[in-house]
Formats: sequence, C-alpha cells, structure tokens
Amino acid sequence: MNLSLAKSINSLNSVAMGDKKADLVLKNCNLLSVYTREIIPKIQIAIIKERIAYVGPDASHTLGPKTTVIDVKDKYVGPGFADPHLHIDQFVLPSEFAKKALLCGVTSLFSDPIDVVSVSGYRGFQEFLKLGEDLPIRIFQVVPGGLPVDAKFSNSKTVTSSQEKSAIKHPHVLGMGEVFSWTKVTLREPKTMKSLSTMLECDCIINGHTAGTSDKKLNAYVSSGILSCHEPINFDQVLERLRLGMWIMIREGSIRRDLKEIIPRVLSHGTYLDRLMFCTDGLDPLDITKFGHIDHCIRESVSLGLKPIDAVTMASKNNFDYYNMGKDLGGIAPGKLADILVFDDLKSFRPNKVFVGGKLVVSNGKIVATIKKKSIAPWIKNTVKLNKFSKNDFEIKSKKKDVMANTIFMQTEIITKIGSAELHSKDGLVSASLDSDIWKVAAFDRTHGSNKHVIGFLENFGADIGAFASTWSFHENDMIVIGSNDSDMAVASNHLLKNQGGLAVVKSGKILASLPLQFAGIVSTDSFEKVTSNFEKITNSIVDSGCKFSRPHLIPLFLPFLALPSVRILSGGIVDVKKRNYLKPIY
Repeated sequence: MNLSLAKSINSLNSVAMGDKKADLVLKNCNLLSVYTREIIPKIQIAIIKERIAYVGPDASHTLGPKTTVIDVKDKYVGPGFADPHLHIDQFVLPSEFAKKALLCGVTSLFSDPIDVVSVSGYRGFQEFLKLGEDLPIRIFQVVPGGLPVDAKFSNSKTVTSSQEKSAIKHPHVLGMGEVFSWTKVTLREPKTMKSLSTMLECDCIINGHTAGTSDKKLNAYVSSGILSCHEPINFDQVLERLRLGMWIMIREGSIRRDLKEIIPRVLSHGTYLDRLMFCTDGLDPLDITKFGHIDHCIRESVSLGLKPIDAVTMASKNNFDYYNMGKDLGGIAPGKLADILVFDDLKSFRPNKVFVGGKLVVSNGKIVATIKKKSIAPWIKNTVKLNKFSKNDFEIKSKKKDVMANTIFMQTEIITKIGSAELHSKDGLVSASLDSDIWKVAAFDRTHGSNKHVIGFLENFGADIGAFASTWSFHENDMIVIGSNDSDMAVASNHLLKNQGGLAVVKSGKILASLPLQFAGIVSTDSFEKVTSNFEKITNSIVDSGCKFSRPHLIPLFLPFLALPSVRILSGGIVDVKKRNYLKPIY
C-alpha cells in the first residue's frame, strides 16, 4: 500500500531541499512533460520510497552513499500509461494480464469486473478485488453499474445498495462502472437513480455507456452525473459529448477499434485534447501479443498525425484528471508517485524500463518484478451448476412433419436479426440443417442450478463442426451451445461441465479444441501463454472449418447480451429485444 502524499510531505520536502537523501536518481532524462506539452532535456529526477521529490537540472544535492543512480543516457522519460476502462475479468487472471500490460508501459488499470459480479455477485467482486492487490501494477476497480441488464429477462446476479456503499469504502474502488442500460437513467428507474445518488454523494466517479443516445436523452444522462463515455465510434459523437462536458475514452480494443475514425477529425477540427483518453474496453490474448496495449493507441495516433507529447498526455495525465487522482498520478513532478517509463525513441513507445512506485519492474523488455500467483477460493471454481448431459437435452419435439422456425440470424459475430426457416421433423424431432446453415442453439442457466434452459435455432454460422460451447457470455453467463447435431452438443457441454467452465469445439464426438475457464467460468487460471495457445486453437478450429466470421468466440459471448438488438437467447427464452417479448423456437 502506498504512503499517502499527506504522510510523505516531510520526507519529500527534505529530499527536495537536500536535507535528506534520495533512494533513486535518474539522470540525463529527456523529460516528456505532460503539464507543459514539451520535451525538456537533461533533467534529473530524485525519488524517495515511492514518490518523486525533485525534478530539475541538478539533483546532486539529493545524492547520498546509499542513493542508486541510473543514467538513462538521454533517453525519453515519461509517466506510466493508464487504461481508464477495461474488463480484466476475461481470459486470464489479473496477475497474468499485468505481465503483458507492464511490458507495454501500462502501470494503471481501471477495471470494471461486471461478469465476475454477474456470475457470483458481491462475494465474487470481493474475491476479484483480492486478486488485484499486491501486484507491481495499479489496479483500480468500480462497482458494475449495469446489472441486471433487463430485469424482465436477465439471469445475472448483482449487488445491493448496501453492498455498493460497502464496496466504495475500499481504497481501490473508485465508483461505478459503465451504466450501459441508459434507458434506466432516462426513465429514472428507482434503483438506478438511487445508486447514482449514492455515488455522487460520496464524490465517486460514474462511468458511462451512451451508444445510441443523443440530444435530450444524452442531456438527461449527463445531468444524472455520468461524465464519461467509451462508446463514440465517430467524431460527431465525440464532439456532441464533449460539448456537454463529458470525457471521452477513444476505444481501440479487441471488440471495436475507433481511433482511425476519430483522431484525424480531432486534429482537423482543432479539438481541445484535455478530455480525451485512450481505452481498450478489453483485450484478448492474441491482440495484446500482436498489437500491444495503450502503447499501440499511441503509435496509431502518432501515425495519424497526433504529436507524441499529446498522445502521451492522453495516455497518462488525462486519465488521472478524470478520476480525480491528479495529485498522485499522471505526470512526472514533485509529490507524484514514481510511475515512470524510459523509451529509446518516440516511435515504438515500448519502454525498456518501467518503474512503479519507484521500483524497477521492467528492464530491457523483461519483467524483473516478482509476480506471485494468488490462491483462489475453491467456491468460485465451482460455478457450472448443471447435471450431466445427454443428446436428449437438446431435442425439439413436434408432431408436424414440416415446421417453421424463428432463427437468430447472425449478421456479424455480434449483430443479429430475426430470421425464419422451414425445417423437417423425423420421428417427432426437429433437427438442425447443415445444408441450409441452420444450427441449434441452446442456453442453460449454469449459475443458479435452476435447470432453466431453452433450445432454438441459429442461422448463418457456416462452420463444419458438430458443436461449439461456452460458459462465458455478456452479462448473463448462461452456457451457450451451438451445434449441428445433438450428440456433439452433449459432448461439448459435458466437457465444460467437467472443466467447470470454458470454450470447447467438438466434431464427431471428439474435442477439437478447448480453453478451460476455471475461475467463475469466465477466466482461466492457466498461464498467459497457455491461454493464448488454447484460444488460438479454438479460433482456428472454427474458422478453418468454414465459419463465416473471423472471431467466432464473440458469437456465444454476445448471444445473450440484452443491450443490443435484435434477438437474443437466454436460459429463460429467446428474446425480441425491441418488443421486449419472448419468441417461440418453432411455430
């Protein structure tokens, strides 16, 4: 735990005056000053414990016999980067994600663990908080702000008002996560408005999600104390929100990449940059390995014409100003926590040295800090509460020889529309039709042990496999199973039941690929490298078999997601989102 600035001022003051000696001095720095947007040569930085005491041309007065001096040899020195909004309750544990983020110069993560909560409630939130503690990276959390997505249909767990109040007493819980069900705000749904009031009374941050809103609805949303959004996909949406006093997180992550649409127009318009940030919203293992993290956002923005110092400011200072943490973090100045990056140049923006709180955690592109794997409570590795499956569990019965089916037509991996198809029954059972690219799709309640489930039909998948199953879905976390035959659907489901979560691909009764997600059925307890390899095998096994989409894992991830139109499937039924009613699988 860092010593507060209030408790550090005597020692910082003493070092700055030379009356006490520094622990560490960095000399010959080309300082990236995010406060004046300039590069200042030949700067020296003196650090005591975890904070900076002196920044100036000569720190010799702070040197003592025990002071470590590092000559950075005129390399560029800047503040640690931050990702102001991402979901790290995905793929790997925080300790594994930290290793990759730190190599990219990201020293602070602002996490919205919405799916941990949707699976396991406040108890899971507390468990996830522990996993983010005592790591050589700063992980700040928010209480998820959008659960349940729609109380009429949702299966997710949530937190109570009293639990929200308890959560924000934790020093690393900063407020409320994205309130993505914005209609709850514009319709002034009582529980939502009470939560917003609680956060504002406690001077907490509330993150926003304003996709699809404008004018009076957007005004109502902002006037309710929600002052940020990561959803704008073009400059017009950015500008409308900036004009209403919002902060914008320009998203460049695994699900959406919006920088190229926004940065050129920001530059041509001459937009004030102080309320712009970069965020990922979440990264899969392949993307962070291939592209990087916030360092990738900086490289992309600079290639689009943004000045390097402005890109660094958006990646550091602006984030902490938004979160009201500017006295501690965001730049290199006296009193600040010593989260410092050293770069060879202003092109790659991959740091060769990373300091967090004055401690060296990355050197020459390698992690040098100790990152311990934390123990995990057994109960959260037992969230797939289902019985063993047989092919009979996936049957759809009909006395008719020919039936019409409502289908979930996949337009993209995420966007759906309602389709229809004529199917045939044999011996009273309606089957999928690979020839017509009509698949069965099932949703099972795997968190409550209720045995609720529904079987429907999905169209336009295109892969030559038997089944694809997943226990990870936004934000209901039903088990979703897509299949061309009932037997393989049962094999895939039993495999996930045995692993207590994950993704699995099956053909002819054999497991083609598997990604275990043992923690709450949504996060793997394996190493980053093993998860990356398994995730790649999942993707390749489906794509190489003829799937029409390049990111097939997103299909079961979004199929229950009630915040998007047009048709979704949950364990309670198939939902027409706009009409807010259930659809029958066959009619």
